[in-house]
Amino acid sequence: MTKMSNKNYKRHTITAALPYANGPIHIGHLAGVYIPSDIYARFLRLKKRDVAFICGSDEHGMAITMRARKEGLSPKVIIDRYHYIIKKSLDDLGISFDMYSRTSSPVHHETAAEFFKTLYDKGVFEETESEQYYDSEAEQFLADRYIKGICPICSYSEAYGDQCENCGSSLNPRDLKNPVSTLSGKKPELKKTRHWFLPMDKYENWLKKWILEEHKEWKSNVYGQCKSWLDGGLQARAMTRDLDWGVPVPLEGAEGKVLYVWFDAPIGYISATREWAEANNKNWEDYWKDEETRLIHFIGKDNIVFHCIIFPTILKAEGSYILPDNVPANEFLNLEGQKISTSRNWAVWLHEYLEDFQGKQDVLRYSLTANAPETKDNDFTWKEFQLRNNSELVAIYGNFINRTLVLTHKYFDGLVPNAGELNSADQELISRLKNFPLEIEKSLEDFKFRDALSKLMDLARLGNKYLADNEPWKLIKTDEERVKTIIYLSLQIAASLKILSAPFLPFSSGKLGEMLNLNHHEWDSSKKFPLIESGNTIKEASLLFEKIEDEAIDKQIQKLEQTKMDNQSEANIEASKPEVSFEDFTKMDIRVAKILAAQKVPKTKKLLQINVDTGIDQRTVVSGIAEFFEPEQIIGKDVLILVNLAPRKIKGIESQGMILMAENDKGELYFVAPKGELNPGSRIS
Repeated sequence: MTKMSNKNYKRHTITAALPYANGPIHIGHLAGVYIPSDIYARFLRLKKRDVAFICGSDEHGMAITMRARKEGLSPKVIIDRYHYIIKKSLDDLGISFDMYSRTSSPVHHETAAEFFKTLYDKGVFEETESEQYYDSEAEQFLADRYIKGICPICSYSEAYGDQCENCGSSLNPRDLKNPVSTLSGKKPELKKTRHWFLPMDKYENWLKKWILEEHKEWKSNVYGQCKSWLDGGLQARAMTRDLDWGVPVPLEGAEGKVLYVWFDAPIGYISATREWAEANNKNWEDYWKDEETRLIHFIGKDNIVFHCIIFPTILKAEGSYILPDNVPANEFLNLEGQKISTSRNWAVWLHEYLEDFQGKQDVLRYSLTANAPETKDNDFTWKEFQLRNNSELVAIYGNFINRTLVLTHKYFDGLVPNAGELNSADQELISRLKNFPLEIEKSLEDFKFRDALSKLMDLARLGNKYLADNEPWKLIKTDEERVKTIIYLSLQIAASLKILSAPFLPFSSGKLGEMLNLNHHEWDSSKKFPLIESGNTIKEASLLFEKIEDEAIDKQIQKLEQTKMDNQSEANIEASKPEVSFEDFTKMDIRVAKILAAQKVPKTKKLLQINVDTGIDQRTVVSGIAEFFEPEQIIGKDVLILVNLAPRKIKGIESQGMILMAENDKGELYFVAPKGELNPGSRIS
């Protein structure tokens, strides 16, 4: 089929990456996925396009079960909790999904199972029996992330079964040295099991042509990552897992197996569309199987491979679905110079922001769009957030609107005056006014949302300059007719701002529309002139944006500082230490020890009481690692311990020594462990 221009598609299916229901939404999610997708969906609706904007909670997979196990709850309790928090916070921010569903719904289970069965019946899958790790104590096969061991590439001792976070290598659990189950802390055994694999290698040539030749217009980060994967060669990938939480594999003899979450989750877009279509008397297949529908996936860069290679391969194998026309993935947003980390609580959580900054949804939308990580990782700081609000939204956009409406009431009793004779500067202003919608539209169609927002603010700047250059407050004494023209044209700029702001700042746009008594709700109406007729009544001005004071920002910065303090291990001393002599160093007695038992210290979040065999004796150490390790996870582990550290009491428990830990740039702790076979008591020198 010949590729259509954006304007020729009959309808648009827009998907936003399904948020994982094991925690709330933070600003990184918003900047990467939900705000840009919402801007685009709102823009298309203003263009009177047929749009289905689809999302929902991703509620299956290993991480859900791990969190449930950690909290001693059922997976259902976990997903219900976070589905509600996520959905409400996104609704409150004005993310205008046509359907926000969840992958635990009956419709989704049915859709995903049917999809799998269709591929199975077509002979797409390769059924393979293999040996996989099994935890006999937990009585279950182990997903890759339930296994830890020594990385075969870099010898990192805490590598996962699927990836080493130290060197970044993709791994197979069988590659790990000294693997242990994170469920029981025991060495897992190999046990036969069978799974159904998607033969990615058979689709490699098609993917190369479809992506590398037919979609060179994709963003460079998306295209580059896809090319890297394809150049490295594709391998068959299992589409099933041995778990008890997820969509059951719909085959006889597949009891105890569920669909792989990355097979299951993208189909959530389809099942959510089915729900929406049924509720709105539409045919869902029009939005997934009609070549005149444009499919767009909004995602973060960590999901590029799944949305550009794996999911399209699944759709291609099925045969009746359209493929994504574009996947405008963003990079990552950092926070105050550090990577956002949910495990360390280093994040600005959306639901907390909405409580702390009530009525300021558009300020966050503006700040995150103006600083969007479209081509590289960007950094969010609270001071910049404050500056963008005070120096841009308040001082430029809000100031222009307020001055224009105040002057309208002051000089013309709130009525739009008649335009008098237009001079050359006025004619140029009108010409520029008509051009702004075209420029902003071009940027939006190219998924350059930061650039589009910048052009919108240029329109507000144009309005301020027009008022400043013409000074109607001075002219009113000598040339009222000229002032009528100035206010008339300023109100046209205000009306244009109302329409063009709607995708970016929906709350402020709506408020401005009420003040202007403006009923225009179509994008193309902003290309017309005039937008407001003479004689129309304008309501009294009210502030669109309010200044954010230092006190509010300092409170947020202090919250982050407290998070830093909370993340510091109570067993650690300050990072900056004075110089020591060699004689001082030789006083330290560091030995290999084995962890015999561990338990959480009551009424604390961070402390574990650990019993160790030092080879000299058995002793107790209190360590601030409970946020990173479960007690049963570390039993049997070989560690290094400073045995001649003076004892001290922590929470009433005498701690006799210090277990050596290392911290990565994410703030995650790892044991400094001996390499090779060493007995407890072996001295480190």
